[in-house]
Amino acid sequence: MTNTISILGSTGSIGRQTLDVAEQLGLCVAALTANSSVDRLEAQVRKFHPRLAVMTEEAAARDLAVRLKDTDTRVLGGFAALEEAAALPEADTVVTAVVGMVGLRPTLAAIGEKKRIALANKETLVCAGELVMDAAEKTGAEIIPVDSEHSAIFQCLQGCARRQEIKRLILTCSGGPFYGMNTVEAGRMTKADALKHPNWTMGPKITVDCATLMNKGLEVIEAMRLYRLPLEQVDVVVHRQSIVHSLVEFRDGAVLAQLGTPDMRLPIRYAMTYPERGENPADPLDLLSCPPLTFAPPDREVFPCLALAEEAAVRGGTACAVLNGANEEAVRLFLADRIGFYDIFHLTKKAIAALPAVEKPTLEEILEADQAAREIVSKEHFS
Repeated sequence: MTNTISILGSTGSIGRQTLDVAEQLGLCVAALTANSSVDRLEAQVRKFHPRLAVMTEEAAARDLAVRLKDTDTRVLGGFAALEEAAALPEADTVVTAVVGMVGLRPTLAAIGEKKRIALANKETLVCAGELVMDAAEKTGAEIIPVDSEHSAIFQCLQGCARRQEIKRLILTCSGGPFYGMNTVEAGRMTKADALKHPNWTMGPKITVDCATLMNKGLEVIEAMRLYRLPLEQVDVVVHRQSIVHSLVEFRDGAVLAQLGTPDMRLPIRYAMTYPERGENPADPLDLLSCPPLTFAPPDREVFPCLALAEEAAVRGGTACAVLNGANEEAVRLFLADRIGFYDIFHLTKKAIAALPAVEKPTLEEILEADQAAREIVSKEHFS
């Protein structure tokens, strides 16, 4: 059970919902971090009184420090300060809710201090999953997934005595806003179209990833790393209602599923209270009023990013870091209205083809591969 938390990325969607849960559970807040949302972080600091506040944008940190002179909260700036927030002695749980590779170093810092990691930063495991899981096993740090799909699997596995009992993990997928379209229709879709997720309210980057199904591909890799399973034992099904959050099929034919309303506060709460379950004031799922539950295979032709992620998972090594870095840069260009929907796939594929995968990479090699992939995508766009 968590008592005190540090939240990396407290002004984003997951961070704000984590603070809602923390307030309901009566948790203390040791540190809050953000990129550049000064107004929002100032309001959070004044409400939750953390010991430390971090802004990765230096100018924003200076602004925040001036605003918070009348408080006892220490303000730091820069990406390195995220590691200090993650390792703060007062916190027993670190919620990694930042987006992208910036979450990797602070996650490792928290693992080094044997913290519980409430992991909402999938890039950490996608790019450096084996390194991160090895470090957690060595120190005894707990990694509790916050993504709804991985939280569902984590919960379904609580009664599983041995990993050999697992036949396959089944990740559910809403299908995103372009479900049912053909390639011509999807190719016409704009940023505004991609940001209209049918079930979840999330940040723009992850919402676009849901539209391309890259998000599900990243979650496949994440599941492989979390549970040390090969790609053959991780499957994806489209479930439009987002009520069944994921399933586990066992060797004896039994299938366990976790159901709930599409509310991220549920997996966040479980990561805070595990192995217990805290009281939830929200309305529970009503089976008599929810829509019929449907399941279908994903269309890998219309959404080729899913297959691309699976190919990177098979290659292993730095291939997944290249996939992630290239995709992040391509999504950034898409959100800036500088490339089209399918350019995200084509640019990411070019980066993977251009960079050889390094087996068993070091942290520095992972970071270098990520940066090289971003540069390739940027150069391809301008060429």
